[in-house]
Amino acid sequence: MATQKTRNLLVDVARQLFAKNGFENTTMNDIAVASGKGRRTLYTYFKSKEDVYFAVIQSELQRLFTRLEEVARQNISPEEKMVQLIFAHLEVIKEAVFRNGTLRAEFFREIWKVEGVRKDFDRTEIALFRRVMNEGVDKGVFDVRNVKLTAEICHYCLKGCEVPYIYGRYAAQSPQELLPYVRTMVARHFRHFKMEQ
Repeated sequence: MATQKTRNLLVDVARQLFAKNGFENTTMNDIAVASGKGRRTLYTYFKSKEDVYFAVIQSELQRLFTRLEEVARQNISPEEKMVQLIFAHLEVIKEAVFRNGTLRAEFFREIWKVEGVRKDFDRTEIALFRRVMNEGVDKGVFDVRNVKLTAEICHYCLKGCEVPYIYGRYAAQSPQELLPYVRTMVARHFRHFKMEQ
């Protein structure tokens, strides 16, 4: 427990320093000093600054997964769960990017590095979408014949929406304005969507 607490502290301190000074301008020594734990402790948990950076990204993805799980456990219709999962994903990603200040620029510049860290999360999110879609199929709400493929398509389409959503590039000015369109999309594509197996 103390070990995990120390690691979490180091990750949080690093996140704050990366956000304030940027990845390039933050050293392992900076992280050690700011955490009050020292270089030896820091190197016990992380081999390099890149390892710390990936741990920061993983902690942000864990926040996202926790939020998605909360939505999936709600006692609401499968259709509304899909809508809420879409918005939870976009909002948490947006919060993470803006909370991390200058890390935002590195998040986009180093997108392929981030993608490497995201692989496990992607598989987990797809499994979550499958779970909710199967729930909808079982309840007769969704007409989706290939849940596995549909969940993958939904996930990758949602990833493609992240950058425009973060930067407010949609014609809608707020999530509330987007909500009816997302509800219509979910209703039309999952209730009436038929895919050959």
